[in-house]
Amino acid sequence: MKYQSVKLSDIAYETINELLGCGDENLKFLECLYDVDIAYRDDEFMLFCDDKQLLAIFEQHLKLLLDLIASGKDIDLNIIKQTFLELTGESFIDNSYKKKVIAHTFNHKPIICKTYNQAKLINSIALNDLVFAIGPAGTGKTYLAIVAAVNAFKNGQIKKIILTRPAVEAGESLGFLPGDLKDKIDPYLMPLYDSLHDIIGEEQTQKLMEKNAIEIIPLAYMRGRTLNDAYVILDEAQNTTRGQMLMFLTRLGHDSKMIVTGDITQIDLKINCHSSGLVAAKERLKGIEKIDFIEFSNDDIVRNPLVQKIIERFDEK
Repeated sequence: MKYQSVKLSDIAYETINELLGCGDENLKFLECLYDVDIAYRDDEFMLFCDDKQLLAIFEQHLKLLLDLIASGKDIDLNIIKQTFLELTGESFIDNSYKKKVIAHTFNHKPIICKTYNQAKLINSIALNDLVFAIGPAGTGKTYLAIVAAVNAFKNGQIKKIILTRPAVEAGESLGFLPGDLKDKIDPYLMPLYDSLHDIIGEEQTQKLMEKNAIEIIPLAYMRGRTLNDAYVILDEAQNTTRGQMLMFLTRLGHDSKMIVTGDITQIDLKINCHSSGLVAAKERLKGIEKIDFIEFSNDDIVRNPLVQKIIERFDEK
């Protein structure tokens, strides 16, 4: 396999910069869409692939994007995806996620989306400012949200990762917990630590927390803040009240993204489920630009195969 090139000529420097995007964001997204390595140097795009049809589509795509820029249109990831689908059709990317490595674990194992909805979540995070991932346990919602956040941090797109959960007990009272504040809230936040340790390692997690580049905090401590230049992830969102959800969502600042994950079949609030902030958000926020909802099903469960069977049996009436 070797690089094949698409040569551009007489293109203004400013136009090329707009095409590539801030921090080459658009170029990286094109790599994701085409599932190939792409480099740009001296007015030439180079694709590491042997597929001549793919190269022809990419060349046509570039010309279309350049025409849009010339007409005064601002190029963003959503436009890049829309024009890509116009040229290729949805079926082109239906299975490409199975080959695309989106990150590596601390132990250098590749992280690949295992279901189409997982791939949709990763794409949606790239395209939107607020994404809700709703579905049963074991579908990788929170883990992939943290993967996306770590990738953005490593690429210099954000300055901070903020992870939060409501401190609600799952159907039992734990009573008095000894220790300082951190000791008391850590049991509620342990699943978030587990994901970070798997992705970047325990030592690096601790270092970034000491530098305040990663915050893992209970939801109650979000009030009054404005969160800029950050990925903010709210886990177990089904256990927020409507007031808590509104408080959380209105923390969104400039150059930030929010990812909200939860399972509306596992609400541990003592009040009725219609008071859940996640249910309210699902009912009220659909259709707003830059807000997206990705809904997972039992078919997306990627834990031990027994988990899917257990959930299906418990769902039976």
